[in-house]
Amino acid sequence: MKPRPDRRPLLVSVALSALVLAWLALVVALLDYSLDESVRQAWLEAWASRGPLLALLVVGLLIAVSALVNWVWRRTVAPVRRLAEWTRALADTGVDRELQVEGGPDLHALTEAINHLVVQRRQVLQDMDARVAEATAGVAQEKARLAALMSELSHSVVVCNRDGRVLLYNPSARELFRGLSLAPGGLGGAELIGLGRSVYGVLDRQSLAHALELIRQRLARGQAQAKAQFVTAVGSQMLRVQVAPVRDTTSAEGLSGFVLMLENVTQQVEREAAREHAWQSLVETSRATLAQMQALVDSTDWQGAQRDAARARLQEAQAMLNHRVRMGEHEAGWGLHQRWPLEDMWGRDLLAAAARRIEDATGMRVDLAAVDDAVWLHVESYGLLQALASLAERLGDEFGVRQVALRLQPGEGQAILDLEWVGAAISTETVMGWELDPIRLGGQTLGTSVRDVVARHGGSLGFERNRVTQTACFRWHLPLAAAPVQSSTPMVLAGSRPEFYDFDLFQSTPLSRSLDDHPLSELVFTVFDTETTGLNPSQGDEIIQIGATRIVNGKVLRHESFEQLVDPQRPIPASTVPIHGIEPHMVHGQPTIDVVLPAFHAFARDTVLVAHNAAFDMRFLQLKEDSTGVVFEQPVLDTLLLSAVVHPAQESHRLEAIAERMGVTVVGRHTALGDAIVTAEVFLRLLPLLAAQGITTLGQARAAAERSYLSRLRY
Repeated sequence: MKPRPDRRPLLVSVALSALVLAWLALVVALLDYSLDESVRQAWLEAWASRGPLLALLVVGLLIAVSALVNWVWRRTVAPVRRLAEWTRALADTGVDRELQVEGGPDLHALTEAINHLVVQRRQVLQDMDARVAEATAGVAQEKARLAALMSELSHSVVVCNRDGRVLLYNPSARELFRGLSLAPGGLGGAELIGLGRSVYGVLDRQSLAHALELIRQRLARGQAQAKAQFVTAVGSQMLRVQVAPVRDTTSAEGLSGFVLMLENVTQQVEREAAREHAWQSLVETSRATLAQMQALVDSTDWQGAQRDAARARLQEAQAMLNHRVRMGEHEAGWGLHQRWPLEDMWGRDLLAAAARRIEDATGMRVDLAAVDDAVWLHVESYGLLQALASLAERLGDEFGVRQVALRLQPGEGQAILDLEWVGAAISTETVMGWELDPIRLGGQTLGTSVRDVVARHGGSLGFERNRVTQTACFRWHLPLAAAPVQSSTPMVLAGSRPEFYDFDLFQSTPLSRSLDDHPLSELVFTVFDTETTGLNPSQGDEIIQIGATRIVNGKVLRHESFEQLVDPQRPIPASTVPIHGIEPHMVHGQPTIDVVLPAFHAFARDTVLVAHNAAFDMRFLQLKEDSTGVVFEQPVLDTLLLSAVVHPAQESHRLEAIAERMGVTVVGRHTALGDAIVTAEVFLRLLPLLAAQGITTLGQARAAAERSYLSRLRY
């Protein structure tokens, strides 16, 4: 289709011509109106004789007006329109071309500016293409490495996204699931897993959901090792499943998926069951034999001395046999614990999960008023929760109980967990029946009983009534676990230490010189901090805590941390306790500096040391060189001085002030590891500001810090 010409210049010309003709007509009319009759007559005669010439003049004038309009249009309006269209095409289609310069000086400048943006976009796109190609190659290489690694693993590994869809599995997992059967008819050769398929089609959803809930709770508390495990039945087989999280810091849930490591323990369970059966048979047979022997001795008409000797021999044999029976029972119990793994769990977390399970299953109201937060349990939480919810459901169904209370208190060597309710009295026979019946919950029947769950924990379950308060309860005795060490050091922001010591932060060593030309982005850093008894290392003050973390590839590896209290072998002044929160009893029995410092030296090997006001910390380390034999020769960077390099106009370069400027959240201030992590985050935010000043290598950073005004004033 032929493009339509732009008629707007013609329309403008016609409009201007019409205006000119109208103006001429108006002039003629005014002349005709204002002239005398004789003058008008002379004018008409002149017009009659020169009319054609005047007409030609008018036509020429109209042509000139049209030409002028067309020239102005093409020099001003048309270039702007073309420029707008070309720019829109560049923006919408991604065409890589520079625009043709035309029009006046202003349009020339505008076109050149747009062309400059085009060149910049071309460079950005080329850089992006190169980075994408590099990343694609890296991803392909990592995939190949991961595939090779997983193919060699003897364990069965399955990687899933947050919804349980299988993203990756290794040959061992494929072989494992090939050997499982999900139906009585057998699906031995069927593929039970595949990419994109749901792992819940194979594994029990409730068990896996429970494991993931435990992981989320541990991540929320900041635990480094956030894993969980359980045992589940798949068809006729038993699997032990270990669950590890795939973390996602951008997600509110904290998980982008999970990794499963699976082990078929069917034969192990069968062997343990056979062993348990054998030992049980041995116990019963032995007791029957002993009873027969005792009866034989009692019925034999022996003399007193003979009877006493026979009875002594019988008692000796009985004691030996009982000892062997107890050993067998212990071994059988150990196998049972291996089959049903117990985990450390905070008591409040367990009871909160139990309350949710009971409320969801029964609609009951659950009271958690009496829970001791200091109690940590060593339990198989899934089975225990099922047992508690099952008992609550039977209370509601059979006795109309609509509210229960869960209470947890420490006992002597065990924890006491009560499932309590008001009203309905239950007979001992009913309680025993509930213990022995398979667990029923939500219309489903499990293969284990409440008594089985009790046996897994090596505990006991009792039933108690209080006739005064009209309450009754199931009382569980469960194993205790040691509570994890929690940091109780206060976040005190006052009392920052001085920023001057006589340690030469800029001394050059062969190691530091060898790293000077390396880009900061390629180096590995150990960011550390110390807490001390005071501020004067030369006058006897000692280190009482060292904390450190690593920076690799621009990321703070919080899980690769070093944190250790140190026995200073001298008193800790009471005036310093509010600053670091470390009381004398906390360091009593801790290793001394001659043990801790070599361990920290090994942790920091082959890295660049980073600290805030590093001269203070390095002076303490330097004074211990002779006694420990440990020398820190690594190059050192100081965030205090680097902050002065990038922000010389700022009044304060204290760690809190820098963190506030950089948007770093201060957590655990004045604990060694807390300060180290804050310093690491600050250091990462300083790197792009240094790069903007052309400071990209370690040598440049050290030189810039040495030239900083703060260095000249302080050092």
